[in-house]
Amino acid sequence: MITAIVMIDAATDSIGEVAAAIADLEGVSEVYSVAGDVDLVALVRVREFEEVAEVVAGRINKVPGVIDTATHIAFRAYSKHDLESAFSLGLEGS
Repeated sequence: MITAIVMIDAATDSIGEVAAAIADLEGVSEVYSVAGDVDLVALVRVREFEEVAEVVAGRINKVPGVIDTATHIAFRAYSKHDLESAFSLGLEGS
């Protein structure tokens, strides 16, 4: 599974509508409204690298109200669960 994090600049007066439309797109698993340099962050999860382009350029960028995007490809995922498992190695019964 390939995960891409897409930073999205959206029209200020329609951030909610843009987020909802993006969340409904195939290949998009989550959309977050955020504070900072961008308005929205979308997580794209697909099986092939070519699908990232289809989702971002072919779908997200065509949503009315999307001004600009920047896409980051994830190399490896870390989660709290994974970190807790790594740090608890050998500590059973202590």
